[in-house]
Amino acid sequence: MSTTDTPTRPTRTDTGTGTGPRVLRKGRTRVGDADDMAVASFVMGLVGLLVFNIVLGPCALVLGGLALTRGTTRRGRALLGLGLGAADLLVLATLMTANGTVSWSFAQG
Repeated sequence: MSTTDTPTRPTRTDTGTGTGPRVLRKGRTRVGDADDMAVASFVMGLVGLLVFNIVLGPCALVLGGLALTRGTTRRGRALLGLGLGAADLLVLATLMTANGTVSWSFAQG
């Protein structure tokens, strides 16, 4: 294989102004990815209040923090994801203290 036949790797390019969003592969932008992280953080935090909070709570916290760091336009949703992720961990601590388990228990006994 000669040097002219080597495949090129996708590169990051600017929009031309120097201040615009950086375009990643397949037309994705860094802000667009941050917006997706904010939504995922919110959904994981919300679902984590009901099920699997031991995993979904920390994931919501991490994704919400990353979305805010990367400059999401959905700042409110990222903040809600952070709050719900913290609430997930609070629910987990409460369940572990009250029932000695990490799951909901409605049994009367």
